[in-house]
Formats: sequence, C-alpha cells, structure tokens
Amino acid sequence: MNLTKTLFVKIVTVGSRVFVTSFQLAGVQGKVVDSPEKAYDEIKQLTTDPSVGLILVSDDMSNPITDKLTSLRTAKSIPLVFSLPSPGGEKSEVDYRMMLKKILGV
Repeated sequence: MNLTKTLFVKIVTVGSRVFVTSFQLAGVQGKVVDSPEKAYDEIKQLTTDPSVGLILVSDDMSNPITDKLTSLRTAKSIPLVFSLPSPGGEKSEVDYRMMLKKILGV
C-alpha cells in the first residue's frame, strides 16, 4: 500500500500595506510593517511558527536588514525568507502572482 503524506505550509508576506494587500488578494496572509526593524521582528517571530514555510518580504524592508536576515537564514533553513521588489520600486510594474508561481514552481 502506497501512503503519501501531504504537507501544507503557510506563505506569509511582510512589508508595506500595498505589498501585503497585493498578496492578500491572492489569498496569502500578511503582516503590515512600517520599518525594516519591525519587519525583522515579525520575520523572527514567524520563523518560530512551524506552520510557516515561506516568508515573502518587500525589498524596501529587507535591504536595510540584509545582514540580520542572512544570519536568520543560516540558523534556520525553514521557513524560506525570500525578498521581492516592492510596489513603486525600481520595477514599477510587478506581477506578484507570476512571481509567486515561479517561486513555488507552479
């Protein structure tokens, strides 16, 4: 008998209201923050939740705390912490749905 176990993990976004709302429209949870330090605190908290498998962070929040995020990533491989372009950034038109599909390999 072949029994397979399916594991479901949550995806959570961390960033500005616009960034988080863009993903909430696709059904992804999010934490709105207004500074990189608050983003780091949220990310650090999320890494203790075993149901979270992927944390998407806007680059305007992640760039100033890159060193801290690198240390966090080295300490824990799951959840994956991934930085994406923020709305209004260098890439003004970002298709988050398409990026999410690429990240997840769908």
